[in-house]
Amino acid sequence: MQMIDGNMKDFVKELGSSAPVPGGGGASALVAALAVSLGTMVANLTTGKKKYAQYQEEIEKSIEKGEKLAAELAEYMDKDAECFLPLSKAYGLPKDTPEQIEERNQVLEKLLKNASETPLELMKKIVESMDLLDRLSVIGSNLAISDVGVGIQFAKAALNGASLNVFINTNLMKDKEVAFDMNQKADELLKRGNDTADKVYGVVMEKVRP
Repeated sequence: MQMIDGNMKDFVKELGSSAPVPGGGGASALVAALAVSLGTMVANLTTGKKKYAQYQEEIEKSIEKGEKLAAELAEYMDKDAECFLPLSKAYGLPKDTPEQIEERNQVLEKLLKNASETPLELMKKIVESMDLLDRLSVIGSNLAISDVGVGIQFAKAALNGASLNVFINTNLMKDKEVAFDMNQKADELLKRGNDTADKVYGVVMEKVRP
C-alpha cells in the first residue's frame, strides 16, 4: 500500500470508489500534509527578507520542521490503510459457532484498538503542525499570510476528521476502559487544536480583511 507515492488523480478516483481504502483517514492525512506545507511555503517566502531579519533563525527552523511534519503526516495516508484494511476484512470472519464468535470478537477487538490508535497519533501530529502555523501567523510575511489562514483551516478539518475515525472505532470496542482513555485523549487534542485554529484564523483575518 503506497498511496503516498501515487499520483493525485488515482488517489481521488480510488477515494470515490467502493474500495475500503483510502477513506476519511487517508484523506485527513493528505489534507494535514497540505496544511503544514502551506505554512512551510510562507516560511520560504519570508526567509531572507530584511523586514523579518529578527526572526531569520526561527524561520529557517520552521522550514525544516514544516518539511519534516509534512512528510510524517503524508505517511499516515498509508498507515491508515494498513490498519483499516485488516479490520474491514475481519468483519467477514465466520460466526457460525461459539468458538468462531469468540475468535472473531478477539480479532476485532485488537484491530479496533489499532484502528483507533493510528488516527489518534495523526491528531497529535496535526496539533503539532497547528502550533507551527500559529507561530508563522506572527513571524510570516504579511504578503503570504493568507496561506497560513488556509493552512490552519485545512489543519482544523483534518483534526476533526481524524477524530471521527477514533470515535467510530472506540465506540465498537468491548474494553470500555481503553476506549474511554482514547476518547479522552482525542477530546483533549480536539479542544487544544480547535482553540489554536480559531485563534490563528482570527489573527490572519485581522491582517487581510480590509
